Amino acid sequence: MAEISLSGASKPLPETQVPLERQSVFWFYGSASIAYGVKDNAFSYLLLIFANQVLGVPGYLASLALAIAMLWDAVSDLLLGHWSDKTSSRLGRRHPFMYAALLVLPASFYALFNPLVDVSGESAFWYILVLALVIRTGTTLFEVPSTALLPDLERDYDRRNKWLALRHGFGWYGGNGIHTVNFFFWVGAYGVGVPTGYGIYGVAGALLIAAAIAASALGTQRVAAALPRPVERFRFRSFPRELRQIVESLRNRHFGALFFYGVTMGVAGGLGTALYLYNTTFFFGFTGPMIATTGVFVLIAPLCAYALGPRLGVRFGKPRAAITALAFRLTLYPIPFVLVLTGFWPDIGSWTSLGIYTVFIVLEVLCAIIGGVMLDSMMADVVEDSELSTSRRSEGLFFAARGFAYKAISAGGIIGAGTIVSLVGLDDIHSAAEMTNEIRLRIALAFLPLYLALGALALWIVSRYGIDRDAHRNNLDRLNERQASVG
Repeated sequence: MAEISLSGASKPLPETQVPLERQSVFWFYGSASIAYGVKDNAFSYLLLIFANQVLGVPGYLASLALAIAMLWDAVSDLLLGHWSDKTSSRLGRRHPFMYAALLVLPASFYALFNPLVDVSGESAFWYILVLALVIRTGTTLFEVPSTALLPDLERDYDRRNKWLALRHGFGWYGGNGIHTVNFFFWVGAYGVGVPTGYGIYGVAGALLIAAAIAASALGTQRVAAALPRPVERFRFRSFPRELRQIVESLRNRHFGALFFYGVTMGVAGGLGTALYLYNTTFFFGFTGPMIATTGVFVLIAPLCAYALGPRLGVRFGKPRAAITALAFRLTLYPIPFVLVLTGFWPDIGSWTSLGIYTVFIVLEVLCAIIGGVMLDSMMADVVEDSELSTSRRSEGLFFAARGFAYKAISAGGIIGAGTIVSLVGLDDIHSAAEMTNEIRLRIALAFLPLYLALGALALWIVSRYGIDRDAHRNNLDRLNERQASVG
């Protein structure tokens, strides 16, 4: 394990030469994202259509419930991230929250897709809203503290990429893996408008989430407990002071580039993910098993990203690698839609169509993972840069704040997606046979131009980030000098 330190605390643990792949904490940290992957897959791709097609909630109301829950998630992320940065316990700074998530998240995920009470009409809206709020709270309790362990576990500029490549890979395997099985055997087999498949999905997802949280929390417990405790604790009675510290930390200009990237991409991401199943099912005419087939091939992408991403980071540096990967993905995104509308795409719903579509999706996911790994690793590097000016380790706050930007604004994207569903007439469409080219054109015109414009703006914003390998090394040297002078 690499050296571990906290400002004003004891000296770093000595670095060992054991390869990362032979360190159990490396795998326990990475596998934590399985829980987030399962939850994120459900909320991004499945929940809107479940609420709309199964529970009968109109698209705009279903998206409103999800957006409200996301806004709550964004705000709670910030507060919990800062709280976990300043928590002092024998379990470590992060683990009390992670264990709390084990009590909340699996049970609420099960209840969402297996309603505990009879829901219909207006009650369905409130049921979705309440469960979405509880699930997002449980996710915050686990994902924010768990992700924030990285800057303490690894300080090396390039090795951080490898930790995050593994974590992103597990997240995609968890989310895309259950997505694939779901559309082969559960929702795909029973139909998107039948509750049976969703119920099975809820059971399997809850069990997978519980296993991932328990394994990761227990597997990283010993290392986390050995870390130095924070210099000062979170004080609820001095909440205005805590808010001032949050603002002070978030003024870092390099953080600002990543934060406003998240703000800009949030709307685009909310639109794209919420409309995904509508597009695959109705725009392209794919059946459940066909969507699952794409999911099987997408499983290639995380493995390729794990091998390729860290190498690109070493070769080009994190910012350049991130921008290149994300720009290529943005270029690929609209091509299938344009080819369908211009008549150059194979027959809608054919296996030839699926094959070409799958190639695009695999490449897009590969680029998205590489870009995400680099961006998260860049955020980890902000921790030391900020510590120089604030004398505080704020990794929980920084990772939470980047999520806050994406979640708060993508709520608008989700509302936009639900509104599009209603405005273009998809509320009354239940099969690809009912689709018309006119509706396809309306869908494309409603979201593609906005998606691409926001993506381009986001790339320009993240290009303002300025911590490279030399700057990070200089930050570590200055922190070590400061610690030596104190100790």
